[in-house]
Amino acid sequence: MDIGELLVPEGIVLKSGASSKRQALHSVAAAAAQCIGIAEALIFDALMEREALGSTGLGNGVAIPHARLEGLPGIRAVFVRLDTPVAYDSVDDRPVDLMFALLAPARNGAEHLRALAAVSRALRSAELREQLRQVRTVDALHALFVRNEAATAA
Repeated sequence: MDIGELLVPEGIVLKSGASSKRQALHSVAAAAAQCIGIAEALIFDALMEREALGSTGLGNGVAIPHARLEGLPGIRAVFVRLDTPVAYDSVDDRPVDLMFALLAPARNGAEHLRALAAVSRALRSAELREQLRQVRTVDALHALFVRNEAATAA
């Protein structure tokens, strides 16, 4: 699963203000709506519905919100870096500032799970997380995922 292909530069937001988990998910939905052409409200509702099943906060300041959407032709990703970490009900109770969202077609279970696993594996790296917090441009952030994917494939 190539994370660099799922995440296009247009789906990357380096500075987003949010004071709550709900606002952070609105930021994710807004970024996704711009990239995939599905209404922000539909994306937000799908993300909130998934969060109701259990938090997608993995720990170490990372969340991987995800949802399935009707009408989506393939898996799409959005990355949002928050200016200030927000409480997210993460497994380690730490606030979240890095959000890598995955949106998948409604009937695409196996590929969706492979994408979740790949993103989760990548974001376990403390070095990558620190680089994601420090990078200054969208292209540089995108390159981090492309490089990380190449390194793990080797």
